[in-house]
Amino acid sequence: MSGFRRGVRLGIDVGKARVGVARCDPDGMLATPVETVARDDDSIDRLVTLATEHGAVELMVGLPLNLRGEDTASTTDARDFAAALAAASALPVRLVDERLSTVSAHAALRDSGRSQRSSRSIVDQVAAVVLLQHALDVEKSTGRPAGSPVPPAQEPA
Repeated sequence: MSGFRRGVRLGIDVGKARVGVARCDPDGMLATPVETVARDDDSIDRLVTLATEHGAVELMVGLPLNLRGEDTASTTDARDFAAALAAASALPVRLVDERLSTVSAHAALRDSGRSQRSSRSIVDQVAAVVLLQHALDVEKSTGRPAGSPVPPAQEPA
């Protein structure tokens, strides 16, 4: 636990239609689902509001690389979303490798007996839980924050 930074973090799983949100306790013991936010013009504002409501110190946005660790169209979308979030929030934003988080979420829901259709509304939250829990575990085992920081927005010249 030597290098773990205390504080609530939000895990954010960015999808084309929905954004899953999870949070952890200040000691980073457990990630839990928060809500699924519709992906629209208000989603960034809603995430900033959730961060404030939960007293978050950092936002962890999932970065969907392919299995070889390469960028995809979804990766670019997640980077753009994280940059917009960093510009709108005073909090640090980190991009965290989320390969397989959605796959893991679907598997966990299937194992719990839920059908794909009945899981649709919560799979994004579960994927956010998986990516946040992974980021917490990485930081606890290495003493370094998971992922890479999103630079704060630069003022136009």
